[in-house]
Amino acid sequence: MRHTANGEGPAPAAVRHAATAPTRARVLVPGERIDAHRHDDHQIVYAGSGVLAVTTDAGTWFAPGTRALWVPAGTAHAHRAYGPLDLHLVGLPAEDNPLGLDTPTVLAVSPLLRELIRAYTADPEDTGPERARLLAVLRDQLRVSPQQPMRLPTPADPRLAAVCALVHADPSDQRTLAALGAATGTGERTLSRLFRREFGMTFPQWRTQSRLYHALRLLADGTPVTTVALRCGWSSASAFIDVFRRSFGHTPGRHGRAT
Repeated sequence: MRHTANGEGPAPAAVRHAATAPTRARVLVPGERIDAHRHDDHQIVYAGSGVLAVTTDAGTWFAPGTRALWVPAGTAHAHRAYGPLDLHLVGLPAEDNPLGLDTPTVLAVSPLLRELIRAYTADPEDTGPERARLLAVLRDQLRVSPQQPMRLPTPADPRLAAVCALVHADPSDQRTLAALGAATGTGERTLSRLFRREFGMTFPQWRTQSRLYHALRLLADGTPVTTVALRCGWSSASAFIDVFRRSFGHTPGRHGRAT
């Protein structure tokens, strides 16, 4: 059975199918999951609070309140909430693809797009002309939303998977790629090629993504910023704050209040 990219255990074997992707708002409690499913529509997934992790066979995408996730039609995916999650879902017919994307993608969410998503999901039963105009503006905003590299790919090569598992198990691990390779029986040059070939990024780039993923989860649980920084491998709180601000547009101290 295949394991998820974040090392949290095997992905479910059965995939539920729903023809229509729902448009609605709902609240998930910390740790709550929505099991693997797919629908014939596209879907925009936005977490107004908390942190959302969406996992497919290809990896895990993570989205705090300043990000949304585009899930293309037919993509089998599962959700998990970190912290109290204010979840907003927008379904679009398969023939309506304003982004022209056929793979899951994390998008930056501007204040305007955030409010459009919230307003559109507030009353899914409304079929009035105002709602149609709201959707038109929402689609326009989606087209101009920058794409964000917020993904932890699933390693296919077992040598790469072994190294990734060590880093996921202890984000504070400061070992170099050479040292991690020695611990798993693979040379540094081989691992470096695997990171570039499979993930399209270097080991330091991937480790930063992994640490940010773990940091978001801890922040969603209310862990103090300094504690998060040390648990996730940064040398100081200030170093963590700098990386976090550049990645998400606000400081980790403001993270829970960013939306």
